[in-house]
Amino acid sequence: MSSSSAHAPNPRPAGTGNGPAVSRREFDALFDAVRTWDRWSPADRGAWNRVTADHVRRAAAGVRSATVVPLALPWNTRPGPGNRKPALHHMTDLGDVEAPEPSTYKDFLAADYHGKGITHLDALCHVAYRGRLYGGRTAHEAVDAAGARFGAVSTLGPLVTTGVLLDLPAVLGIPWLEPGQAVHAEDIVAAEKALDVTIGEGDAVLLRSGHGRRRAELGAWDPDTASAGFHVDAVPLLAERGIALLGGDGDSDVRPSPVDGVHSPVHALAVAAMGVPLLDNLDLEELSAATAEAGRHAFLLVVAPLNVPGGTGSPVNPVAVL
Repeated sequence: MSSSSAHAPNPRPAGTGNGPAVSRREFDALFDAVRTWDRWSPADRGAWNRVTADHVRRAAAGVRSATVVPLALPWNTRPGPGNRKPALHHMTDLGDVEAPEPSTYKDFLAADYHGKGITHLDALCHVAYRGRLYGGRTAHEAVDAAGARFGAVSTLGPLVTTGVLLDLPAVLGIPWLEPGQAVHAEDIVAAEKALDVTIGEGDAVLLRSGHGRRRAELGAWDPDTASAGFHVDAVPLLAERGIALLGGDGDSDVRPSPVDGVHSPVHALAVAAMGVPLLDNLDLEELSAATAEAGRHAFLLVVAPLNVPGGTGSPVNPVAVL
């Protein structure tokens, strides 16, 4: 998609904020430039159609130390600035319901997971732009109170591919990116060079901003108001590379949004235009240490969402294997 770069907004001026600002006209042109509608079948697997058996074999062949790193945050039941809708967890059986032996212990889990407190996958029915889901389906016709009839998480199934960690704090020699700091295309290219890794077709790109470390050291804040993430001018490069999945320790979008009237522009571009599902709220601190020790930032990545017919996504615990 080399032609899409011509539609990217002008590069940012010097600074570390969320800009430059992008007009709605520029954003709509970018959306249309990176759109991959009608490219694959089945359409509601979107960019996961890029991942072939050869991609899986290459990812598996890259395993060396067999170090296994889980990437999910702990199940978060405590309300706070970054967890407005806490998950639920309570016991339903304390071994006193059934006649022994053996006694059993059971619990209940539930979550309104599309927020900032739960590690989760966004399916293609989760985001619409201009009233359309990925592929051009009318959103209000494809999704109703019974769930989604197109782009559900159950259609995606599991993903096994090569993951690439863009560890921006490690590249810059800082503990974390400050909330509100945008990551641009030139930052991706610089990170590839510094980390000796190249994003390829079918890869999963994970952005570490240091969100988790900052929260652990300085305390929680409201990531809906300010968070580090990708500026929209990084998306044409990711589109050209043919990625299958995008994720990070935030939700991939820099906040505040640089696009007037579009609160989550990277979500719109990735999910609704490119058919690229998103992984939100990853814990990338252990992976950062493991990749630094291994001296390589590509690894086998396994993502296995729950099989929820009609679901708009799923809590998930992705696993990296080095």
